[in-house]
Amino acid sequence: MERTGVGVIGCGVISEIYLENLTTRFSGVQVIGCADTIAEKSKARAAAYGIRQMTVEEMLACSDIHMILNLTTPRIHMEIALAALEHGKHVYNEKPLCATRKEAQSVMELAKEKGLYVGCAPDTFLGAGLQTARKALDDGWIGRAIAGSAFITTPGHERWHIDPAFYYQPGGGPNLDMGPYYITALVALLGPIKSVNSMSSRAYDKRVVGSGKNAGQIIPVEVDTHYSTSLTFMNGAVITAIMSFDIWATHLPFIEIYGTAGTLTLPDPNFFDGEVLLQSRYEDAFIPIPMQNPFTNHNLRGLGPAQMCHAIRKGTAHCASGELALHVLEVLEAMTQASQSGKTYTCVTSCERPAALPYGLAEAQYEF
Repeated sequence: MERTGVGVIGCGVISEIYLENLTTRFSGVQVIGCADTIAEKSKARAAAYGIRQMTVEEMLACSDIHMILNLTTPRIHMEIALAALEHGKHVYNEKPLCATRKEAQSVMELAKEKGLYVGCAPDTFLGAGLQTARKALDDGWIGRAIAGSAFITTPGHERWHIDPAFYYQPGGGPNLDMGPYYITALVALLGPIKSVNSMSSRAYDKRVVGSGKNAGQIIPVEVDTHYSTSLTFMNGAVITAIMSFDIWATHLPFIEIYGTAGTLTLPDPNFFDGEVLLQSRYEDAFIPIPMQNPFTNHNLRGLGPAQMCHAIRKGTAHCASGELALHVLEVLEAMTQASQSGKTYTCVTSCERPAALPYGLAEAQYEF
């Protein structure tokens, strides 16, 4: 079958799972090469996955590469994406789309001008867990969705991360760290968000690194670390979200959707699998719903780029789109803005609710 040539820029830790999946699971993708500013990293990845070690310049000039998978750090997402688009290549960025909405908008404008695709992580909403929840919602199993809740609860990443300072600097915080998974999942399930109200605080002014070479190091906390947010969706649903680095323990679910005829409990949106539970007006307890697509692997990062390559070949819309990522980024920034101003933030971006993956097909039949 026809395959789309892909070049990977950025060979850090996250590149390993992308390369593993893209070189073994998806027949419509051909990874041509990888590049990194640290040559040793790209050399190691190239050897491990049987691809070419390249410079960024070589990759952008390569006619066999049609799409750039941009796995660099957020601060240079815009730079790499704009360069790829200028060279006539489609782009898929690791989350977030860019460091700021303003930067992300410049990428989307150039892509529109060039007639090129832009995609962005997370793609976990394409996995069996959240796609099962999507079908339950679409088929009316809980009636009309009217409300819900979403919870990111952890006492902080300094307990396990050897260099966690960036989580507590501008551009960090629980909303921009884990928020993309949750907000993307909610928009994929319910559609775009209309407005944001938020309050925030921070429990500590300093944190102590708990492990690794920096154990015992004191790091300053420069951003709020607990957000309590209300999201009003265009369809009228109101979601309450808590995103926190200040919670030690909880019995809270990851995400729940409340409808006029029942409740759905969803799995962790950071992963592709996980049980979906339903309790309708006709049941006395929550029951599990059988999975509705074959992508049940715990970590299938690369599914989004593979589906985007399929869409490029077919000339159709892709699911993990730049429009979706831009809207999510605005919502995440709005949490901080609304909490600081004490005023409701009205979103200026929107997006189409991404289509569900086809129901009931075997993985090979997706052609990606």
